[in-house]
Amino acid sequence: MSQNRGIRMIKLNSNKEKVIKENRRVQLKTFDGQTIKGRFKIENSNTIIIDNLQIHITDIEALKRNSMLSSILTSGLLIYGGAMAAGFGTIIGALGNPSGFWLLVPAAGLIYTGITSPNIHKNHTIDRGWKFDIITLPN
Repeated sequence: MSQNRGIRMIKLNSNKEKVIKENRRVQLKTFDGQTIKGRFKIENSNTIIIDNLQIHITDIEALKRNSMLSSILTSGLLIYGGAMAAGFGTIIGALGNPSGFWLLVPAAGLIYTGITSPNIHKNHTIDRGWKFDIITLPN
């Protein structure tokens, strides 16, 4: 039988606790400034693996969930809204009022933001008093 494991995040001043189970999508930032996204696997009590990259638990500066559904919804809505604004701006500009082309500016911003896939989940950072460790979850 396999054991369920995960990363436990504890807020030191309030003892608030959150757990992210193994094989979930996360986004983390290391102390050397590297940002890594993907599903994590736990190798041992001190190391996790994301995309064949080993990360020591003490090297993590910030950690947050990166669920697929919220990524798709936020990216999809932003890209769709940007495409609609670009389409309307082009139609308005071509059919009569050249100032309609100004809609292309915010449309480009919306599309770019959608492509870079914003993560709206709360970030848990060491600076804000969060501590990370690897635990075995009870069944």
